[in-house]
Amino acid sequence: MELESLYDLLQLPKGVEPPAEEMLSQGGKKRYLPPTSRKDPKFEELQKVLMGWINTTLLPEHIVVRSLEEDMFDGLILHHLFQRLAALKLEAEDIALTAASQKHKLAVVLEAVNRSLQLEERQAKWSVETIFNKDLLSTLHLLVALAKRFQPNLSLPTNVQVEVITIESTKSGLKSEKSVEQLTEYSTDKDQPPKDVFDELFKLAPEKVNAVKEAIVNFVNQKLDRLGLSVQNLDTQFADGVILLLLIGQLEGFFLHLKEFYLTPNSPAEMLHNVTLALELLKDEGLLSCPVSPEVHRANPSP
Repeated sequence: MELESLYDLLQLPKGVEPPAEEMLSQGGKKRYLPPTSRKDPKFEELQKVLMGWINTTLLPEHIVVRSLEEDMFDGLILHHLFQRLAALKLEAEDIALTAASQKHKLAVVLEAVNRSLQLEERQAKWSVETIFNKDLLSTLHLLVALAKRFQPNLSLPTNVQVEVITIESTKSGLKSEKSVEQLTEYSTDKDQPPKDVFDELFKLAPEKVNAVKEAIVNFVNQKLDRLGLSVQNLDTQFADGVILLLLIGQLEGFFLHLKEFYLTPNSPAEMLHNVTLALELLKDEGLLSCPVSPEVHRANPSP
């Protein structure tokens, strides 16, 4: 197939950049929120409600929070907030200027918070390291827990959940997992997530799985026939994301510049980029209702 013909297959989407492999040390992990998660209306509403609550609580002290991600990490605002909520005085310096003193202050505050919430450190969804490193999800978990404990009538949006991508650096390259982080509780049965059709199939009729896979292969090959491509094995030929991107193009009429994805990926990081991009396209078009992990396993991509 001529490379030039691929220019007309997919439409340029909003790119999702995975962390560069060199950013992580061997065995290191990093999680991040893709743009679609950050722009989720309920996720944005949760932050807005929490910031309004904090600013109202700390109004007498003339403290204003403008960003939960940037303003909460050093323990200063958490110190003032918790003292007001719990009506107690913490033995921690009020102003900490160095990173070491800020982390010490934060540790003192979080220890008091966990004690008040009757949580052991291992039970908490936050830590000194995650809060200090401006992990927004950890900060939100902490603030939601404080609100539930000290301001139970605060009207938080229900069933706030976001997709999170965790990247791990391994000897063979980058390994990823996509998961769903639940930040607030369900309020009614209507909030419960829908059952996945294929999960139900595997549970209730495993003998029909091969027949379903064969039907999917036939469908895919019909759509890719004019590109001179065919699929024989769903388990391996979709691993690098190329076939999936081309299939989306045929079904939805997208056009994607070659620089936006790797036609012949040569590393797990490039494969991960392709698969993540394909999943984001599906989600943007409303075709992906259940979270799917973009984790890439080594496979031999088919031509």
